[in-house]
Amino acid sequence: MGTFLSCSVIVLFSEDQCAAAAVLSALKGVRRTAAAAAAGLVSVWSRVLAGRCHFSSVGRVEGPAMVLKIFFPKCCNTADSGLLVGRWVPGQDSAVVLAVIHYPFIPGQVKKYLSQIRDQTQVDLTVLGSWSKPKDGQEGMDSFLKDLSTIFPHSRWLQLSRESGKRAFACRVVQNNGTPPADQEGDEKVIFIHYDQRKVMLSQLHPIQEKSSEKGSSELRVVFQTVAQSQPLFFLDRYDEGPLKLTHWQSEGREASIIVELLKQASVPLCVVLTWLVSVWQWLCSFRLLHTWPVQFISSKLSTCVQSGYRTDHFQTVFSTKRATTHIEFMRKANIFVSFLLDVALGLLLISWLYRENRISQLANTLVPVADHVAKELQELLEWLMGAPAGLKMNRALDEVLGRFFLYHIHLWISYIRLMSPFIEMILWYVGLSACLGLTFALSVLSDIVALLTFHIYCFYVYGARLYCLKIYGLSSLWRLFRGKKWNVLRQRVDSCSYDLDQLFIGTLLFTILLFLLPTTALYYLVFTLLRLVVVMFQGLIHLSVDFINSFPLFAMGLRVCRPYRLAEGVKFRVLSEEPGAPLHLMMEINPLKFSSVLQGYRTPTYSCYPRDSWAALCKKLFVGELIYPWRQKSTKTD
Repeated sequence: MGTFLSCSVIVLFSEDQCAAAAVLSALKGVRRTAAAAAAGLVSVWSRVLAGRCHFSSVGRVEGPAMVLKIFFPKCCNTADSGLLVGRWVPGQDSAVVLAVIHYPFIPGQVKKYLSQIRDQTQVDLTVLGSWSKPKDGQEGMDSFLKDLSTIFPHSRWLQLSRESGKRAFACRVVQNNGTPPADQEGDEKVIFIHYDQRKVMLSQLHPIQEKSSEKGSSELRVVFQTVAQSQPLFFLDRYDEGPLKLTHWQSEGREASIIVELLKQASVPLCVVLTWLVSVWQWLCSFRLLHTWPVQFISSKLSTCVQSGYRTDHFQTVFSTKRATTHIEFMRKANIFVSFLLDVALGLLLISWLYRENRISQLANTLVPVADHVAKELQELLEWLMGAPAGLKMNRALDEVLGRFFLYHIHLWISYIRLMSPFIEMILWYVGLSACLGLTFALSVLSDIVALLTFHIYCFYVYGARLYCLKIYGLSSLWRLFRGKKWNVLRQRVDSCSYDLDQLFIGTLLFTILLFLLPTTALYYLVFTLLRLVVVMFQGLIHLSVDFINSFPLFAMGLRVCRPYRLAEGVKFRVLSEEPGAPLHLMMEINPLKFSSVLQGYRTPTYSCYPRDSWAALCKKLFVGELIYPWRQKSTKTD
């Protein structure tokens, strides 16, 4: 190997352009720093791969020259002599070799077979040239393969040969008249890029293009698409009793699994049955009674109903008999299906824990005392607020009215809990069975139960917020009255206005009354808002857990961990061989997609994946007394 490439070189490919980067650890005989050498080689390798320059035998970079890039599968390195089947990349001086057809063969059968493959794959496959590997008893094979260039139509004919004991290939490019072009003879350089055919066929290059058109696509993307679309070519192995024998990544036997094939056969009737069940469920949900305003209002507030509708949409997507046509549709179906399996498995584990050692009865016996304790603590809190909380001077009359009003609600709530206490164990028993539909369904039921058990806290919060908001907006309106301003409802702005003496006098009285009553109302609002925020934070954790299970791309992350080549971000090159007078050989390796990109690109959108209110907007709502629903969609109208 020459001195210039005595060190390993890595060349990186990006999506938009074939940019290359090379790093040399040491340069023999050249006194430079490593950083300066690496920076200089970046542009050199970019020009080499783009075909604008080449290396001489002593490592000098010469002027413009034609560079032919041949993507060669490493499974064909040891193949017997035959014909090279592949494709010329349109618009690029590149060729993709897909397989080698071995002797003996009949040229007419080769043409017929390639025509069938072209009709199936819509890929312009052709015979690129000949592949020669010396073998005992086949001394005249080279001349025979060279003569085949007159039979198969071509613009250029590749004559590749590999001598025994050598790693590099010999390459000769012949035009359709049988001779190399006079103006390019000796100037056209060849670079062999070896690739793993199985990995390239199964991988998906990112970012994904919605349309599979090759116009405007990079050379690397066209190579990946060519190998992936030529999958029917790889179905013919050496065990098939056909007239042609090929060498490719499946030539030793087709890769398959009996379990996978049985699952594919059983999935079709299963999907039909499940699709029918989903359609029956949707028919039941389409009754007019369920679309009335009260039912729709209540269902929109219950997390269980929201999760049921969400899972119904998922079942329609997963159990559809329509085959996924694109990579995005396939990954979406796979992520939803694996997420559903994980959800059901976690739900079954929860059921096994709940119904073991009589835990349902223990939870029921614990729930009623806890509810009574919470009600007692609230009663003591209200009695503290009705006195002199923290030494604050409160309005006695308003404090007494608000305190008794809230105490009456607590007495009603205690009566409701004691009335329901005989049925709580039975309710928990049936609610626990809902976990067989998935852990997310059980968590949604838990969120609704928490909302029902803390309904009195919600009522206290709404009462306090409405009173506080009324006083805040009243004070702001009366403050504009003092400044000679008013709010223009039609134009949604503050305009000037003249008031008479009576209006100013009444406004002053009302402003004084509201201002001195504000501390009492604000204290009740502050206490009940803090209690409401505790409940909201607990429900928010439940909603985040449900959203995480629903949206996490478990299948994509599993591919990234177990088979990282399936999700490709780009490729890198490693020098295999560089000999004077011989083509340069590079090894193409796949760069896997980053975990953050996998999570961002394949995350399943859910009802919680919408922008929420910012912290500034939330603080503003808390200050003016507006009701807060931080787990709700931003576009949804709130009460």
